[in-house]
Amino acid sequence: MLAAFQQFIRNSIAGTMYFPKVRITDVVEIIIIAFLLYQIILWIKNTKAWMLLKGLLVLVGFIFVAYVFHMYTILWIAEKILPVMATAVVVIFQPELRRALERLGEKQFWSRAVVFDKKENVRFTDETIDAIVRASFEMGAVKTGALIVVEQETVLTEYEQTGIALDCLVSRQILINIFEHNTPLHDGAIIVRGNRIVSATCYLPLSDNLKISKDLGTRHRAAIGMSEVSDAMIIIVSEETGHVSIAQRGQLARNVTPEYLRVRMNALQNKDVEVAKIKKIWKGWKKNEGSAD
Repeated sequence: MLAAFQQFIRNSIAGTMYFPKVRITDVVEIIIIAFLLYQIILWIKNTKAWMLLKGLLVLVGFIFVAYVFHMYTILWIAEKILPVMATAVVVIFQPELRRALERLGEKQFWSRAVVFDKKENVRFTDETIDAIVRASFEMGAVKTGALIVVEQETVLTEYEQTGIALDCLVSRQILINIFEHNTPLHDGAIIVRGNRIVSATCYLPLSDNLKISKDLGTRHRAAIGMSEVSDAMIIIVSEETGHVSIAQRGQLARNVTPEYLRVRMNALQNKDVEVAKIKKIWKGWKKNEGSAD
């Protein structure tokens, strides 16, 4: 009796279960969709769109309650307003949407996704890295404030034109002289393109991120704002504490070590960087991170 029942269950399951035929294109399609969803969620999390998403969830919940209790007037108002709100969202978040499309078209993004050219692409030399690292920490030792923008794929002509045009090789002495107190070029930021300083006393956009620590001043807020609208790496030397920090992709790494800064700049050269070494350095400066600068 038991054996007959078990056989009946097997036949029933075998007769009702459906096993679709999975093709390679289906797997690729699933991977692409998963990647795009992940990028959208990451974009929402790192921008003001996260606040918008929470507001939309509250609005959807309110409309659902109105639907359950047959509040037809509220449903009619929602039906008329939602198309207008969709247009308003595009206008309000135009800078974030523009930056998302810019990142999609970045050369670095496609070079990581599809590797056809094995030729090494070095943006600047090791001498430039050494000059920036040494100058940053020498200025930090005497508490000289500095703001150094290292350009990558996004050309910063718009911000370059706000300053005084220069055309000189990067060197430790020049960087220290530019940011020396009471000199004509010490105020504002410099933009480094390749191995050359192209502009000084540049104005950078201030970040309006409400989560930024109140301990941070205008220099740090400008660095974060610049990293939000471009793919540049911005090096900040605090005038109050002498700490060196790095802003990139809207994130701020505070009170870094010379070794960590050197590794981050080596990564900008498109050279192979040991992941384990980066993690070790990250843990080191994070563990020993001092008070807020």
